[in-house]
Amino acid sequence: MRRKAPLAILALAAAQVAFAASKVEAVNVDGMVHPITVEILSRALDQAQREGAEIVLIRLNTPGGLLDATREIIEKVFASPVPVVMFVEPSGGRAASAGFFLLEAGDVAAMAPGTHTGAATPVSLFGGQADQVMMRKALNDVAAMIRGVATKRGRNSELAEKAVVDARSFTDKEALDNKLVDLVAADQWDLFRKLNGREITRFDGRKQTLHLEAPEVVEYQKTTRERIISAIADPNLALVLLVIGALGIYIEFQSPGLIVPGVIGAIMVLMGLSALSVLPINWVGAALLLLAVALFILEAKFATHGVLAVGGAAAMVLGALLLIESPLPELRIHLSTAVGITLPFAIITTFLVTLVVRARANKVITGSAGMIDEIGVAHTPLTPAGKVFIHGEFWSAVSSTPVEAGARVRVREVRGLTLKVEPAPDSTEN
Repeated sequence: MRRKAPLAILALAAAQVAFAASKVEAVNVDGMVHPITVEILSRALDQAQREGAEIVLIRLNTPGGLLDATREIIEKVFASPVPVVMFVEPSGGRAASAGFFLLEAGDVAAMAPGTHTGAATPVSLFGGQADQVMMRKALNDVAAMIRGVATKRGRNSELAEKAVVDARSFTDKEALDNKLVDLVAADQWDLFRKLNGREITRFDGRKQTLHLEAPEVVEYQKTTRERIISAIADPNLALVLLVIGALGIYIEFQSPGLIVPGVIGAIMVLMGLSALSVLPINWVGAALLLLAVALFILEAKFATHGVLAVGGAAAMVLGALLLIESPLPELRIHLSTAVGITLPFAIITTFLVTLVVRARANKVITGSAGMIDEIGVAHTPLTPAGKVFIHGEFWSAVSSTPVEAGARVRVREVRGLTLKVEPAPDSTEN
């Protein structure tokens, strides 16, 4: 009896260890696939390995993304020592385009009811015969990649290729019936129940049995940088930050010493540039934006009565629309955003131009030029020289016409410290 007690303790300890090892590292891909997505998933996979997670659960709900980022993620998934489960959720979600590649790359591919996947044909912004040839080469390359991924995972490579070549899409039932995915689960807990005790084949051919009875789900926590970049990764928001920041810096240069617009503007510009740095930039669009800013500044300086301002507005709208070189609508600048950021610039520029035009039209009131046409009083007779009182000061003055003391005079010219004056039209009334 005494010998059975240690055996029971060891069995209990083994059971506790097995239960403790049942941990799931969960991470969401719920937007565009771009370089920050690569960084997030890479850190999640590393964290899962360090913590001894049973699987990494990647929840997919994405319209697609950049091909280069997708390739990097697939490479990291294949190299992961921890099995990766790709799960398209929630109901109504999708794993389209790049998301289809990620789904097929998982050790386990699963979908929730009411989701769909596919439509993975690479597209281009440009036309022309030469571009058609390049597109064909790109299509063949991507088709070969999805065939390789699906074959290695034991899925329907022929139908997976049609998602690329023919842009076919599949519901969750169609994907399951045609062996594009391994199972359909109502939610992640239903998924764990179906995977518990299931044997999977890893990328290197090893067999591994999953133990997912009541697992502990650990949500991946993004770093501060990842949160910021993810939040502003929308190119529309990034452009708004960039333009508002540039406006703040411009105001600071126009009114030195305000400090606040310059500081806030510099921070917003850096944040906007940081977000745009992970996106494919079209340098023609960037050049048009710089041209727009230059035209706005020149309009404020030279007041061409709106000509440069109109040109700047047109350049800014075109530059914004061309800034992101991507065929995906989610990665491009919307027309509404382009017009929305251009109008405030145009209004501000028009306001500055109005101030400049009015300032030029106003009479100069400083320096010697400010004395011209001013009215004063002869302090002494001007025959032709004498003294006049003007602007609260006594000036030496000469007049080609004799002026009596006390008569009003008008300044016609300033010669050093001497004024050339003439009788004012209403001087006789006094």
